[in-house]
Amino acid sequence: MTLASRMAPPMGGALPDQCSKKLLLMRSRSLASSQIFLRKLSLRRRLHSRISMDWRSGSESMKLSELIESICVRSVSGSLDVNVSGVFFDSRKVVDGGVFCALAGQGDDGNQYIDAAIENGAVAVISGQPYASEFPVTWVQTDDPRLAMGIAAANLEGYPSRELPVIGVTGTNGKTTTTFLIHHLIESILHRAGLIGTINYVIGDEFEDAPHTTPESPELQKLLREMLDSDCRAVAMEVSSHGVTQKRVAGVSFDVGVFTNLTQDHLDFHGGMENYFEAKAAMFTAMDLDSSKKGVAIINADDSYGERLRKRNFERLKVYTFGRSAKADFQASNIRSDFDGTEFKLSFGERSFLVRTPLIGAFNVYNSVAAIASAYGVGLNLRETVSKMAEAPQVPGRLEAVGDRKINYRVFVDYAHTPDAISSVLRTLRDLGPNRIITVFGCGGDRDTAKRAMMAKAAEDLSDLCILTTDNPRTETPAKILEDVETGFQRHDYEVIEDRKLAIKRAIRLAEERDIVLIAGKGHETYQEIDGIRHEFDDRRIAVNFIREKAEGGER
Repeated sequence: MTLASRMAPPMGGALPDQCSKKLLLMRSRSLASSQIFLRKLSLRRRLHSRISMDWRSGSESMKLSELIESICVRSVSGSLDVNVSGVFFDSRKVVDGGVFCALAGQGDDGNQYIDAAIENGAVAVISGQPYASEFPVTWVQTDDPRLAMGIAAANLEGYPSRELPVIGVTGTNGKTTTTFLIHHLIESILHRAGLIGTINYVIGDEFEDAPHTTPESPELQKLLREMLDSDCRAVAMEVSSHGVTQKRVAGVSFDVGVFTNLTQDHLDFHGGMENYFEAKAAMFTAMDLDSSKKGVAIINADDSYGERLRKRNFERLKVYTFGRSAKADFQASNIRSDFDGTEFKLSFGERSFLVRTPLIGAFNVYNSVAAIASAYGVGLNLRETVSKMAEAPQVPGRLEAVGDRKINYRVFVDYAHTPDAISSVLRTLRDLGPNRIITVFGCGGDRDTAKRAMMAKAAEDLSDLCILTTDNPRTETPAKILEDVETGFQRHDYEVIEDRKLAIKRAIRLAEERDIVLIAGKGHETYQEIDGIRHEFDDRRIAVNFIREKAEGGER
């Protein structure tokens, strides 16, 4: 069914009363708004196609000179008049005609693999190093190979984000849920959308697992091109701080940028909260400098770092704030939540709406309002957008209820793996009025160690019993991680069970009537990484098995 036919009254139908006339007027306005959005999108694509009737439409490759256009080049050795077929950062994946970007990583240096890249067919190298005469290919030296790779990948794919509305969501917590909700709204109203995030990549009706929250730029630009060619109307994507710092989103033009919040995480990578904040803020600075679009920033007014971001002197960005405080442009109030969902009042200027969503909790109110504001930012009708929130999907592993609802206790699985996220989820569950909360959690290895004790305190403050266990130890010794976390407990009403499966079993066996069991940290993940090996492990499936076992009275 087309958007127009879905909005129109039945053929030959009469309008018997004033109420029906008002309803038709509302539908007409909604249809008009959606049609305006689609006309603008179509015009943008037609205008850009005049510029980008590039190598795709006429030939099978493009020239190296075109590929490096707009890259700040220090020197070139060799011919730029060579055909190129792709941009690569992994020498093992290079094919004939490929351009190899030699990136310096934390534990490795791509310059060590130039020989292998050339053997696999590379015709050019982009590097931060001066030309090495032993390599018989064109050598492009630049001060920032990662930035160059992003621009080259965008050039190769014809800058798809300039034709496709892109909504980028950044922040510590809430990115995945917010992008899922934005994707849902676009799909519901415009029928086809793209999604790039932690759980999966979605192109229309096609899904694939996501190896990274924000892919490296060659993969990202390919995804955007596929989404554009598949007639996606817009894309919602998570933008991680790693993705910004490592220039993975270089060459992406954002229509809307969302800042959810900022709390402690990834300090092992960024070195401190200020660096972490600047990594998030960099996306908005880039949007402000992007002359190809008039960007919109959606910023959490109730977050202290969001307030700092709002006060920046953006010249081109239109800034909207969201939150519960009266100063927010999109304000949520009168929040009521139970096991079946949440409803709240949304105020925007002189207008107000009743929003209903099946998602639970105050933190999901923030995610919902951010999604609604984002949809408004790309031109969708506000009233229709609000109505679609009632059909919001369950985000995998995000406060996901598991097990048979006939049991007299509840079990939830959530991805919360920061102190703030643990606190937010537990406050939401506490507001539901349970008898007790039993929390199973751990901390990941090879990550920010400073938050480990803070995780214990956050869990202990709002739980009746904590069961400390492993998360993804990665290459660290599980016992050492558990010792670090234990230092944060102030009371002694907690248990330590290193085996995560046994910890989940223990929590479920302890659960009594009106208790809530929260299994935190891994959410949607279907593996547990130990000593660098990923073993099959799904909190949700394991919990369901133990719930069933308990109901049957078995021990197994």
